[in-house]
Amino acid sequence: QVQLVESGGGLVQAGDSLRLSCAASGRTFSGYAMGWFRQAPGKEREFVAAISWSGGTTYYADSVKGRFTISRDNAKRTVSLQMNSLKPEDTADYYCAADWVTAQAMAVGGVVDYWGNGTLVTVSS
Repeated sequence: QVQLVESGGGLVQAGDSLRLSCAASGRTFSGYAMGWFRQAPGKEREFVAAISWSGGTTYYADSVKGRFTISRDNAKRTVSLQMNSLKPEDTADYYCAADWVTAQAMAVGGVVDYWGNGTLVTVSS
């Protein structure tokens, strides 16, 4: 079992930056691919970014590529999402995710073993 707790959400203006963090506890963290998904009001949950267990491979949704950066610190059992040049359409609940398989499986197939409870990001225009 892995427990995930997100933090860092808030209200920002378009063009601002925000950094989300996810703290993991429970089973071995370093063996899991980690990622972020988001769900906007009235829309389905969608993939945002994923990172392999080693941190050597990352995947991004086209909508955030070049603006968001995912990273992890296995020693601290954390994964972060640096979000720059935020847009109103980035407004959503952001969820941390963990998967024992691969980051690619998370990115392509939405395969997730564990979810956090989410943190709200609101971007005003």
